[in-house]
Amino acid sequence: MTKIALPEDVKFIIDVITRAGYEAYAVGGCIRDTLLNREPEDWDIATSAAPWKVKELFHHTIDTGLKHGTVTVMMHRVGYEVTTYRIDGEYLDGRHPESVSFVTSLEEDLKRRDFTINAMAYNDRSGLVDLFGGQRDMEQGMIRCVGNAADRFREDALRMLRALRFSAQLGYQIHPFTQDAISKMAVNLRKVSAERIQTEFLKLLLSPHPEYLQRMYELGLTAQFLPEFDRMMETEQNNPHHCYTVGIHTIRVMQGAPSDRVLRLAALFHDVGKPDCKWTDGDGTDHFAGHAQEGCNMTEQIMRRLKFDNDTIRQVCCLVLYHDMGNDAEITPEFTRYLMHDVGPELFSKLLTLKEADVAAQSAYMQEEKAENHRRMRLYYEEALRKAYCIDLKHLALKGRDLMEAGMRPGTQMGEALERLLNEVLSHPERNQKDILLEKLRAWGYI
Repeated sequence: MTKIALPEDVKFIIDVITRAGYEAYAVGGCIRDTLLNREPEDWDIATSAAPWKVKELFHHTIDTGLKHGTVTVMMHRVGYEVTTYRIDGEYLDGRHPESVSFVTSLEEDLKRRDFTINAMAYNDRSGLVDLFGGQRDMEQGMIRCVGNAADRFREDALRMLRALRFSAQLGYQIHPFTQDAISKMAVNLRKVSAERIQTEFLKLLLSPHPEYLQRMYELGLTAQFLPEFDRMMETEQNNPHHCYTVGIHTIRVMQGAPSDRVLRLAALFHDVGKPDCKWTDGDGTDHFAGHAQEGCNMTEQIMRRLKFDNDTIRQVCCLVLYHDMGNDAEITPEFTRYLMHDVGPELFSKLLTLKEADVAAQSAYMQEEKAENHRRMRLYYEEALRKAYCIDLKHLALKGRDLMEAGMRPGTQMGEALERLLNEVLSHPERNQKDILLEKLRAWGYI
């Protein structure tokens, strides 16, 4: 019999409910993760006890969702959701059941869950309860709906994205029947809120297999919430620097980028402006002039549409805007410092990583030269950090109060003087000394 080591608090909750004459099991994702030798994010418990009975059995509970049978039991400042077995009524909005009926059968409760790998339960008395072959599907590396896939997706269209997300996180295939239902019902994803889509989509992007985004495209899901990616997949790049469509190149860049929220999103959107900027010369060579600025504008629109937070949008847009900067320039310490100033010292390391992943996903044409440019830029960046060069106004040796003490009044002239001084030290970092900068102001006629 499969043995699972339940946390002591989970065992205690199950034991209390069981001694009161009811059933209780740890259920769902926590069982899946434990069988995969992963630490579950949380532990959920399903029970035949009604929610009001659960409240009677424990001292500290929170009414998380009594309408749907959920009570949170607090143990040692950790919350455990305890939900009464239930069956759901019709899903008229593609997300919420119109009604919920509490039942006393674990099987009826497990039938309503999305995938077999999420429909297993366990307690120490009964062992593993796996009525739909979840453990077998895990051994075979398969994502399969519980029961009829079309019914599960009609209940909640987000489950189609969740199927792809679990597939990418675990490296599993999707069962042919489940996949067929997704391709036929993809349009139903339009019923789902942007916030919920963003959560699942981001989990896929941050997974070990961001390339599964191509499956999402092939099944018609990206067309429902990210049609810009479909255009990228369909845009050829007949150019010596490239050997893939814009979309496949993008996927390769995501594979080459670390699993970082800002980096993976920047990798996704760095070339999103190319379809709109594409033009072909008389020799049949494609060009994409201005795609970085266009991509920056589009990225902001898309990320706002998908309800990302402002700081993430700011960082991703910055990386998209500057991802091509320096490709046609001579890489010098001065150029690198100015680029660090424009991007920000904190974000610059991510820009370098994005640029390196971008080049690695291009053709072999001039690969060595591009790699050398990035190597030099990284060396100059590390030198600037090591020597604590001034890259922004807050590290300038001369402050606004120093200018006022020298006789300047606050206003546009002071701002202009500070910017001019900053440019001076970006070009000549050794001049970031108070007396030298004051002398510069005198020579320029500011004081």
